[in-house]
Amino acid sequence: MSASGDVLQDLETLPNVLSPLDPRPVELVNASGRADFVLVCEHAGTAVPGRLDNLGLRAAETLGHIAYDIGAEGVARRLADLLDAPLFLQRYSRLVIDCNRPFDAPDCIPEVSDGTVVPGNLNLAEHLRRQRYAEIHEPFHREVALFLDGRARAGSRTVLVAVHSFTPRLSGGPRRPWQLGVLSNRDRRFAGRFLGSFQERNPGTICAHNEPYAVDDQGDYTIPVHGEGRGLLHLLLEIRNDLIGDTEGQYRWASLIAQGLIDAREKDHVND
Repeated sequence: MSASGDVLQDLETLPNVLSPLDPRPVELVNASGRADFVLVCEHAGTAVPGRLDNLGLRAAETLGHIAYDIGAEGVARRLADLLDAPLFLQRYSRLVIDCNRPFDAPDCIPEVSDGTVVPGNLNLAEHLRRQRYAEIHEPFHREVALFLDGRARAGSRTVLVAVHSFTPRLSGGPRRPWQLGVLSNRDRRFAGRFLGSFQERNPGTICAHNEPYAVDDQGDYTIPVHGEGRGLLHLLLEIRNDLIGDTEGQYRWASLIAQGLIDAREKDHVND
């Protein structure tokens, strides 16, 4: 049997990573939302499958910024309400598998995250990596893809918005001054319009394009595959997590972002 055949046989005979007691990887909020926007929050959750024994980490380590994007779910849910937009939430910790990474990315299943060793990910066999990908990553993005395909068939306009947060300082690194990052790669049209509108409305806010990260094919999945791959207008938002750690901050930033998105979309309609 070939090596690929061995992997397939292993996947067929191994117990699933997810048990009936574990949550589904994807939660769709406001599926019938009428806005042009579709929201995605890939790092919303902190769930770890029971069979992975918390990845060998202390509970506190699975609730910090290395495990999920703090505050991003709250902002995304509020945006879905304000915009009347559908929202896809991913329920599992990015320490289990990062659903905004392609399979071959080194940190798709990280062995170390911001200086913290993840024992349950060390020297993980290829077939076990593929099992997590097949049970969590693929179902999440399959549902996003089917939804976007359905909108395309219906002739609905779609602007894809991914909602993330970032920590003010990585271990041993400099402080990150930005409050909001607006990310894109090959197509900056909508990101540029949003950033211009947001800065005009909020001149005292420190925001920038492609800070503190940039989108690319090796380190990202949602924007390259669902946004660029379909030719959709899109952007990825990064909000500093100390600003959205509570409901008040989440509501405040969702309101600011919603108005910027609406402004940018109106400009886009003018250019249609």
